Amino acid sequence: MTTALADFPDMSAISPRPLRAAGLCLSRGGVRLVEGLDLDLAAGGAILLTGPNGTGKTTLMRALAGFVRPDAGTIGIDGQAPEAVAADAMGWLGHADGLKPNETLRRALRFWADLHGTPRTAILPLMRLMAIDALIDRPAGQLSRGQQRRAGLVRVALANRPLWLLDEPAGPLDGNGRERLAGLVAWHRGRGGSVIAATHQPLDWPDARTIDLGDYR
Repeated sequence: MTTALADFPDMSAISPRPLRAAGLCLSRGGVRLVEGLDLDLAAGGAILLTGPNGTGKTTLMRALAGFVRPDAGTIGIDGQAPEAVAADAMGWLGHADGLKPNETLRRALRFWADLHGTPRTAILPLMRLMAIDALIDRPAGQLSRGQQRRAGLVRVALANRPLWLLDEPAGPLDGNGRERLAGLVAWHRGRGGSVIAATHQPLDWPDARTIDLGDYR
């Protein structure tokens, strides 16, 4: 799939928010998962978190989002604690896509666009880029898991936040979906945004730094 930059919606500019973490130690249920991890993510950057199940990828993502506190170390987004700036700085995609089964994508994505002050005119271009525009009046519960994930990624883009935290974004996607995800991420990075993704899938994102959390146990 080849996507021209002009195919993306015209959205308000974002202000880059650098993320830095130092000496992070994380545990779950009394088991140490991550020890002594440093991160430095500038505007336009991307980090891929890899490693076998149980190495702490989701726990680290939740700590970076401010959902849980690390056992030790510091996390700063533009010099502030994650929980203090999350609403203005982050677009979050967890294992759920933020969709209600009985709600159509039109209604759901309008809600998210309105919530974040993004023009509704951005919805259809983003849906076209993820190849789900024909599903706009379909309830989310009638979509395949991959289609729901594509809609969840549109939701993140509509938030128009500089830092994307994506937990297994490509898990249910086929090859075409992963290619479209890569295009969406490239557009975001080209605007000065940055991305951290936890992934089991190989993701071909240019100049992305890969961190294997298995090296930090």
